[in-house]
Amino acid sequence: MTCGESNEVLLVNYSFQDSDPTVREEALPASVTPGRDQKHHTWITDMEMTAEEQQQVEEQVERLLSGQGSEVTVCDVGLEQSKPATLRKNVTYIVCAVIFNEKEEVLMVQEAKPDCYKQWYLPAGRVEVGESLEEAMKREVKEEAGFESEPVTLLLIQEQGPQWIRFIFLAKVTGGSLKSLSAADQESLQASWWDRQSELQLRGRDILRLIESGLKYRLSPCHPVTLPLDLSCRHVVQRLMLVFVGAEEHIWVLLIRAPEPHLPTAAAVRTHAVTWAANMVVQEAMQSAYYDHDVNTLGVLSLQHNGRQNGKTDGVCFNTLVALTPDHVQRDEDGRKVEWTPTGQPPRVEHPRYVWHEVQKQTLREKLLEKTRNAALVPIHSLY
Repeated sequence: MTCGESNEVLLVNYSFQDSDPTVREEALPASVTPGRDQKHHTWITDMEMTAEEQQQVEEQVERLLSGQGSEVTVCDVGLEQSKPATLRKNVTYIVCAVIFNEKEEVLMVQEAKPDCYKQWYLPAGRVEVGESLEEAMKREVKEEAGFESEPVTLLLIQEQGPQWIRFIFLAKVTGGSLKSLSAADQESLQASWWDRQSELQLRGRDILRLIESGLKYRLSPCHPVTLPLDLSCRHVVQRLMLVFVGAEEHIWVLLIRAPEPHLPTAAAVRTHAVTWAANMVVQEAMQSAYYDHDVNTLGVLSLQHNGRQNGKTDGVCFNTLVALTPDHVQRDEDGRKVEWTPTGQPPRVEHPRYVWHEVQKQTLREKLLEKTRNAALVPIHSLY
């Protein structure tokens, strides 16, 4: 799209502060040619970024790699398909606590609900309006098991789209006493320590995987301690540190150009997994290359949630590391295999508001390479 006689490229971004997207037009330099024609693609690189902009981008990447976050002020992709997250209306967050004693027995609670009466499960429940994720976890453990507790780290995240997300914490007891039958109420009948060997009627076998994850983390932590950051967000979004590793360990990060170069943020949509947002970004940025590459969300670097204002801060921002890798089996329009020769370069950007930035700082490049190889991150699993 060109802008009259000025030959400037117009970008359309969406304000993240309002429930309805508002168009904000921003001009790129006339030297940038959008789209592609039948003969060649436009390959927009970071040659036009200033040294200061490149430094700021690498500092942002460093912050996220260290487990920090930043306010979500704009949503770059998918906002028109998303509504503000509102607990009890269009999103449900579940917290679950995995707690062990010195014998490596796991804390279990006996259900009081009619549909699972007397069955056993981990302490778990819905986040209430106005609560943070940690506050909800501590409340559930107190109500169902009788203990005061503190989260140690997020173990993993499970989701069925933005409308249902479960946050599993590894936690520890800090006080209180084990709930007995004499204290039975609508929250639970009692709590007990389970040795994982004796027979127990479980409400669901899904918790066995969660318990195993907790045991493995205690034995050998597979990712840094990660707890929710107290930063507000209105929608459920995925912020992408989308990387491409090329020849000789060169590494590129995909950016949005305006209003200043930044990592893309995309809204989760109800019809897909939360991490489908990464696919939406790649489809927009490099449509022709999309089906020749795998978009793999390796895990969560950090997570942002506030939740104090119902309908305004109930959203969650997942700061994720995403790897874009070539599919080594490539096909033509008729599905026939074609010769594929790796170029060692990222696929060409076809949308003018995106740009590849090649990481310059050696120590940052090494950190990114290490993360992409070992994926020492909080896992996020889709249950679709």
